Amino acid sequence: MSLDQLEAFLKKMQSEPALKSEVVNATTADDVARIALKLGFEFSGDELLRMSGRKFGGVTVRKTDLPGEYN
Repeated sequence: MSLDQLEAFLKKMQSEPALKSEVVNATTADDVARIALKLGFEFSGDELLRMSGRKFGGVTVRKTDLPGEYN
């Protein structure tokens, strides 16, 4: 994955409230990756999860554990 792709997507997300809402309401990292891909940004859900805890600009990538989720 290119960190540039992720950073550019997060920057776009910050400037577009509707996109931010869509990402926040996504259920999985793969869902977020599919949203990004529709906009021309390429990274996988697994790659996004590996960035958990890292800060890009004003956005911190965080993995959310859901009840009933297996680790």
